[in-house]
Amino acid sequence: MALHVMDEAARCLGCKKPRCQEGYPIGTNIPEVIRLLKEGKLDEAGWMLFENNPLTTVCSLVCNHESQCEGHCIRGIKEAPVHFSVIENYISTTYANKMVKGPAPSNGRRAAVIGAGPAGLTIAIILARYGYQVTIFDGRDKIGGVMRYGIPDFRLPDAVLDDIAYRHLELKGIKFRPNTYIGNTLTIDDLFRDGYESVFVGAGLWRSNRLNIKGESLGHVSYAINYLANPDAFHLGERVVVIGTGNSAMDCARTAIRKGARHVVCVARGDTISASQYETSYAKLEGVDFLMDKSTLEIRDDGVVLADNRRGEDGPTVTVEGTEKLYP
Repeated sequence: MALHVMDEAARCLGCKKPRCQEGYPIGTNIPEVIRLLKEGKLDEAGWMLFENNPLTTVCSLVCNHESQCEGHCIRGIKEAPVHFSVIENYISTTYANKMVKGPAPSNGRRAAVIGAGPAGLTIAIILARYGYQVTIFDGRDKIGGVMRYGIPDFRLPDAVLDDIAYRHLELKGIKFRPNTYIGNTLTIDDLFRDGYESVFVGAGLWRSNRLNIKGESLGHVSYAINYLANPDAFHLGERVVVIGTGNSAMDCARTAIRKGARHVVCVARGDTISASQYETSYAKLEGVDFLMDKSTLEIRDDGVVLADNRRGEDGPTVTVEGTEKLYP
């Protein structure tokens, strides 16, 4: 692993105007991190990663690198780009084991964070660096939000989030109140009453996107966000149809295969797959099939009714009448 990482780091050209940073939404100085690693200053590189992005290990695993940092790498024009995700993951996981410092000196001020997802965790960790006494409230029993309850373990292991809970929350004195919804028994007014001077709300977007077609309420239908939260609670059977081809669709399809489905197909409305090439390639490798240019018209007890699509003369996709077909 280390040899591979160093070989990959050696491929970095150290561009004066690094294009990789143009596509890197977090803003970490990628060339500097790589330079430090090549000089044997792994701890300094690790500190830089976590200082700029407390969830750097998570990002190294689940971000869409091919359209962000790696997709902008100058080497990618003629050959494979520098795979910074591999470098970032190695540095962050190695350096994390050395992160054992306790809380920063208290500034005597309290802050509440509602939601233990990526936004809530990030702001809580940053506030704790400045001495705030932070309490995180979340309706689930563990931290992570969509990272834990919306991304499969084979992409983002729970152990990564458990390590964040220990090193970034517990060791830093950040308190976590699980299974606690703000707005029911406790309100934001109660938080201010109890001495919190500021409240950050990062409750997440847990509402599913509806298709608004007949059959959505049937017992063998599930929305992606509900299924991924606890796949073991669902019994999908051997044949599964996933409507959509985004990264969440790939997560559902690949999870269904791991849970015993024998035939899984993803349905695309157009002629392209919207998921990343990385996720799509793994889905195909694991046996997921794809139906392109299809509209989903109805869900029945015995399958899904699809129809062909074609692109109209003025651009919009239209459904071709008379092409309806039941896919069991």
